[in-house]
This record gives sequence, C-alpha cells and structure tokens, in this order.
Amino acid sequence: MSRIGRKPITVPEKVKIALKDQTVSITGPLGTLNFTFKPEVQVDFKESEKSVIVSIDETKYSQNREVRALFGTTRSILNSMVIGVTTGFKKSLEVVGVGYNAAITGSQLKLTVGFANPILVEVPTGVKVTVEKQFIHISGADKQAVGMLASKIRSHRKPEPYQGKGIKYTTETIRRKAGKAFGSA
Repeated sequence: MSRIGRKPITVPEKVKIALKDQTVSITGPLGTLNFTFKPEVQVDFKESEKSVIVSIDETKYSQNREVRALFGTTRSILNSMVIGVTTGFKKSLEVVGVGYNAAITGSQLKLTVGFANPILVEVPTGVKVTVEKQFIHISGADKQAVGMLASKIRSHRKPEPYQGKGIKYTTETIRRKAGKAFGSA
C-alpha cells in the first residue's frame, strides 16, 4: 500500500471541495481546479475533519501495480491542487545571450533568441506570465500548466554548454565545457 496515498490531505479554511461521480472540484482564492480520477480509486471528503482521504480496495487490487501507482498519484495530484488554489506555483526562466530577449504581446510571449524570426508562445488561460529584463516569471494555480509552459519556453532554445546562451531555469546550473584548445607548435 502506498505510503504517500495513505496520508490524508488537510484542507485549509478558504478551500471548498466538491465531489461529483469521478470528478473533484477544488475552489480557493486563486481559482477553481477540476480533476477526474480513475474508478479504481475512491476519494472521500470529511467535512468534520476538513481532510480528503484517497483509498483503494485492497482485496481487489493488492496485486495490480497500475492501481497501486494510481493510488499515490491521485493523492499527490489532489494535494498539488489544494496548494495551487491557496498559494499557487511559480517558475522563473532566464534568457541569456547577446540580443536575446522576451516580451509580452497581448496573450502571447514573444521570444527573440537568435533565429531569423521571433517565436510566439501562446499563454494558456489561468497562467500569468511577466517579463523583467531577461527574466520570465510564470505563475498560476495549476502546477501542470505552469510546468508545461516553462518547459515549452525552454525547449525553443535550450542553454548550450560552451557559452551558456539560451533559456534556462533560474535554479538550473549549466555545466560549462572548455572550447577547443589550439595546439602549441
């Protein structure tokens, strides 16, 4: 049985949870998130304890690895949703390189990163993007949406190891390589 799955999720005062069939709707100060879980997993909300409990039927699924994996994953996703609607998630990227920059134009992020034409990245709803000099800050309630947008932006020009140019996470460390050394005569 999953150690993570067995832990109850404590729900803060500001958060409201609604269960309908296989869908959980979590509403908080930063918005509303929905998640549809698999029928093998049971999700219960105890109003008196203000906690969400995820469980599986061990008699049926004790030998099924997939269901046991879903058990912990479902609990982790629900916990991330509760954190997201209360405090939110943030990712920061840094654009490094001469002439490289980023700007917000309407609902798109415009990246100028060494190609002939600028790259336009669509910002999904529920995610907020701000640009300060060479830093791109992404924030929102949905952990997956924030992470996917950051990954998509980074994939347009990954940092290269020789000069360090490209788009990198601010927490990321680029291992630098030495260039070719000229032989001595």
